[in-house]
Amino acid sequence: MKLICIGNFPPRECGIAAFTHDLYTSLQINARKIKTRFEMDIIAMNPPYKHFNYPDPVKYSINQQQQKEYIKAADYINNSHADICLLQHEFGIFGGNSGVYILPLIHRIDVPLVTVMHTVLKAPNYHEKEIIKKIGERSVKVIVMSKHAIQLLIEIYKIPMNKIIIFHHGVPDFQIVDKKDLREKYHLNHRKVLLTFGLLNRNKGIETVLHALSQVVRKHPALLYIVLGKTHPNILRETGEEYRESLLKMVHDLKLEDNVLFIKNFVSQKTLMEYLSAIDIYITPFLNEAQITSGTLSYAVGAGAAIISTPYWHARELLADGRGCLFDFNDSQKCAQIVEHLLDNPDKIEALREKTRAFGENFKWAKVGGKYLELFNQVSNQQPYHIQSNPQNRLLKLPTLSLDHVYRLTDQTGILQHAKSFVPNLKEGYCLDDNARALLMINKYYNLKKDHKAIDLMAIYLSFIHYMQQEDGSFRNFLNYEKEIVDSKCSEDVFGRTLWALGYLIRYKPKDALYQAALEIFFNAIPNITKINSVRCLATTIIGTGHFLHRLRNEKMMIKYLRDLTEKMMFKYKINRTSEWCWFEDILTYDNGILPLSLFYAYEILGDPEILNIAQESVNFLDRIVFRNKYLSSVGSNGWYKKGEQCAKYAQQPINAMALVLMYEKAYRVTKSKIYYDRMVDSFLWFIGKNELDISLYDDGTKGCCDGLESYGVNINQGAESTLSYLLAYLSIISAEDPNEKEKQYAYSQKIYQESGFN
Repeated sequence: MKLICIGNFPPRECGIAAFTHDLYTSLQINARKIKTRFEMDIIAMNPPYKHFNYPDPVKYSINQQQQKEYIKAADYINNSHADICLLQHEFGIFGGNSGVYILPLIHRIDVPLVTVMHTVLKAPNYHEKEIIKKIGERSVKVIVMSKHAIQLLIEIYKIPMNKIIIFHHGVPDFQIVDKKDLREKYHLNHRKVLLTFGLLNRNKGIETVLHALSQVVRKHPALLYIVLGKTHPNILRETGEEYRESLLKMVHDLKLEDNVLFIKNFVSQKTLMEYLSAIDIYITPFLNEAQITSGTLSYAVGAGAAIISTPYWHARELLADGRGCLFDFNDSQKCAQIVEHLLDNPDKIEALREKTRAFGENFKWAKVGGKYLELFNQVSNQQPYHIQSNPQNRLLKLPTLSLDHVYRLTDQTGILQHAKSFVPNLKEGYCLDDNARALLMINKYYNLKKDHKAIDLMAIYLSFIHYMQQEDGSFRNFLNYEKEIVDSKCSEDVFGRTLWALGYLIRYKPKDALYQAALEIFFNAIPNITKINSVRCLATTIIGTGHFLHRLRNEKMMIKYLRDLTEKMMFKYKINRTSEWCWFEDILTYDNGILPLSLFYAYEILGDPEILNIAQESVNFLDRIVFRNKYLSSVGSNGWYKKGEQCAKYAQQPINAMALVLMYEKAYRVTKSKIYYDRMVDSFLWFIGKNELDISLYDDGTKGCCDGLESYGVNINQGAESTLSYLLAYLSIISAEDPNEKEKQYAYSQKIYQESGFN
């Protein structure tokens, strides 16, 4: 068997590195015991500030913040003839927001993934939740070190119970050494000794113990409290030794200089084992309960130490049934009482040691490593996630269609532009652009669901459009929350998008009163059509006019306008087109898909084959760019894509994915080519995780869509444009389904199920 493990490794100084090293050693020993051939290569994570000289087990390394290196590492794994990939997961060791860069790597590997989760959060942020959900989906097994972690993974992250397995945090085999000799070696004779070890940070709660000691030393003046460990490297980079210095000042203020010893070293495992064997009491005074795994506590249990601790999750489990003493967070008084009581009763210290010593036998790497090896033997023949996913075995379920976030953003005036996270941002007010999108979306929704509550929203959005129209038929765009118009005239793009929404309402009139109002606003705007020059305004106005003419086919004036608009559009295409650049401008920016989309609408009315030819040629050109990978990677707004230059990867916006869904849907309806149907599905999958970072932009908790895919992760704000883009794409996807075309429905289900990983 060959295993590739991704994580930290010595000489990097941290708990994950020590864990990976000990697991590596244990697996080799256990494999030799059962006389099986076992090979384990390490892919080490390098922090951005340092590169290490690794020993032989490390065959490959990744710079934490270099996104491209994760993709190269996936290729390395796929070419290494490995049977299993083992991921040591801790948010802080991977790059991007909350470590999101690990997702594209695990998405691309062709071997079964097993993940050890060192941290499981009860209250994750958006990125943390999505990352754990995705890792859970990709993994054939998820290993945790506490029962509470299992509960969290099931309830919060929806990871199936049959994927989760619990192993204790492994610890070395503590050899029996004469305690007297050790105390003499470390100059601890005639002292009662407390110990806390691990990388120093503010969550350690050292202050709680110091305040407790100020009481205890009155009765036990020979007491010594050792704080063993370096400052955490992240803390050191950000604030230096500020925290350690504040503790030293506290020691001075409490007059504890003779009772507290800070040892500023990352000690060897042998030295650590000796300290744990020499002390009287081990203490972990963490400040909050959200500590699902503690390697330091596991070491203390494995050493058979007498332990007192605050009741964080892992401590409550390991110290249950009388294996330790607990005091509440920040409760120095109770801490002092427990320490004093134990020091007054040495037999109780010994009783605690006996209990933890017996329990700690289960933590020895000799046993834990054997369990890992047995698990790897079981899963080595399993297929990785993307192969085992079989749509014939399980019916596809898309996210539930919900307007919750639309209602959250909408008041009696209209839909608000922006949000802070999912909270409406009143400071930014309203815009015509988003209210036109909202009118289009809610009309599509009503056509599909016939939900009469949608009529009320339609009335609000149409009323906003009417209010923003000027006497000459043009529109203004921005309205602040105090209901003051803050611009004199909207852009052409906003004008065209408004005509699109009005034309759609005219075509599919849900209520005659809404139809009549939309018709009046539309006709009032018509005199401004001849002034249009913007290519996107041409496109959206063509689409709106096309919808209008599907309802009122004999309006000869509108047919003439449509022809004139289409000729302008085609002229822009012809003057910019070259053999290598088949587009309407010399740059690709936002909402690109609506440009070819408009020509499909024009072709439906005008029937000119040249229109269809340009529509298809521009679609195919755009397709080559945005599907240069096996997933949608639309043009990023950080530089766009200028002719002859590089295409920007980030930030990718929901509006672009939506436009592509609509473009491919229309191309499919007009040409009946299944290629376009598949591309439509692929474009929608961008919203729910099939993208550059393998992370969903749709938030199933809020029912909103995040504002963009950035290099570091997602922009978690959920404004109107993004959520409306998601809903318009969703509605296009489900309206494209035809229940009578079983083959098409099956292909659609298969593609989304296999490639989104969305449950």
